[in-house]
Amino acid sequence: MTALHRIDTFAPPPTAAATQPPPKTVPPAHVGQGVTPLPLPTPQAAAPGRWRRFWQGRGATLLMGALSIASVLLFWQLATQYKLDAYIRFNNIPTPAQVLEKVVEVNSSPKFATNIGISVRRILLGFLVATVTGVGLGVLVGRYRSVRGLVMPAMEVFRPIPAIAWVPMSIMLWPDNEVSIVFITFLGAFFPILLNTVHGVEAIDPVLLRAARTLGAGEASLLRHVVLPGALPHIFTGLAVGMGVAWVSLIAAEMISGQFGIGYFTWEAYSLISYAEIALGMITIGVLGLLCSGAIRLLAKLAMPWHS
Repeated sequence: MTALHRIDTFAPPPTAAATQPPPKTVPPAHVGQGVTPLPLPTPQAAAPGRWRRFWQGRGATLLMGALSIASVLLFWQLATQYKLDAYIRFNNIPTPAQVLEKVVEVNSSPKFATNIGISVRRILLGFLVATVTGVGLGVLVGRYRSVRGLVMPAMEVFRPIPAIAWVPMSIMLWPDNEVSIVFITFLGAFFPILLNTVHGVEAIDPVLLRAARTLGAGEASLLRHVVLPGALPHIFTGLAVGMGVAWVSLIAAEMISGQFGIGYFTWEAYSLISYAEIALGMITIGVLGLLCSGAIRLLAKLAMPWHS
């Protein structure tokens, strides 16, 4: 009995964990060790200088445009003043001062302004009809395979024919000379607008069309809210190209069969050997075309604010 341990004095044998010494706590080498530092605030970019703001703004664009035009005028003045004759002859070309004198002379009578007004009316009417017809038909051709199969073969036959080649035919087709010139202008603008509209409709992502269908859009709503807005960048490209071709067609038609207009004014000046009026007519055509192209770009910005 004495060999047995007393119950109250019994203790379990020590385990391996109990026999190991407690881990030593390693103090940090410096205050903040092991703590993720907060991100430092990013330095703000320095405000651009006055010259950099000018170069990135509209002022630089206007300055470069002014330098471009001034360089052309300077070359024109020097070439005509010194009668440059190096394969390109400037012997009979009027100087800028002579053209400016002719501007003052022609503005003394309403004839020149009347010719400009008639040409602007013709270009706007023909271009408007070409826009409505070209965009409408282009959306249908690009959207529906059956319409494409019926329309495009005939369009591809007529498209390579220059608009100026239609002058004799248009005189026989239309009872009025004015309508025939507008028709020539229409043909010049129609095909660029049509082809760019077709390409714009075909380039729309099919995912957008399926998403609109899933949301319950009908065919008319799909054309109005998905197809037409998606094709607008290509449509305005076609409008810009068509405007340039329309001016070429209009001036050629006025020179051949017109009795009024800026093209007729230029051709009449050539017939009368009035070199200053020829240059004035050419410059007027360029300025009018520039204004029309600028109006199309402005309309594109208003119609596509998300694009800019």
